[in-house]
Amino acid sequence: MSGFTLLEIMVVVAIIGLLAAVIVPNVIGQGESAKIDLTKANMGKIVQQLDLYKFNNGSYPTTEEGLKALVERPNSAKKWPEGGYLPKVPQDPWNNDYVYLSPGVDGPYDLYSLGADGAEGGEGNDADISWRDVQ
Repeated sequence: MSGFTLLEIMVVVAIIGLLAAVIVPNVIGQGESAKIDLTKANMGKIVQQLDLYKFNNGSYPTTEEGLKALVERPNSAKKWPEGGYLPKVPQDPWNNDYVYLSPGVDGPYDLYSLGADGAEGGEGNDADISWRDVQ
């Protein structure tokens, strides 16, 4: 009859514990980091479509028109591509609307996500992410 001794089982459990201590901290938190990266990538695409909208129409959508102007043709649009500029009004990975202001504080428009907490300001994962962070 063969089996494992208590010492062998304890060694295996210790090895598993060491591996978990090294791997788990590196894996936890990657989800939020990935959401931040996805937000920046999505903003890059939105900025491209805003620039194309301006090229076609001479100005960026107003604050009132918002990003919806990239999905549904506003009255002010002179040119409109079939299917619009975007298939739907985008939301950030935390299911919050992007904030769009035109004119912006430091440029023709401001585009930002409020981060994980959905409120202005914050630190870490809760920090606001501006389209200027993408450039």
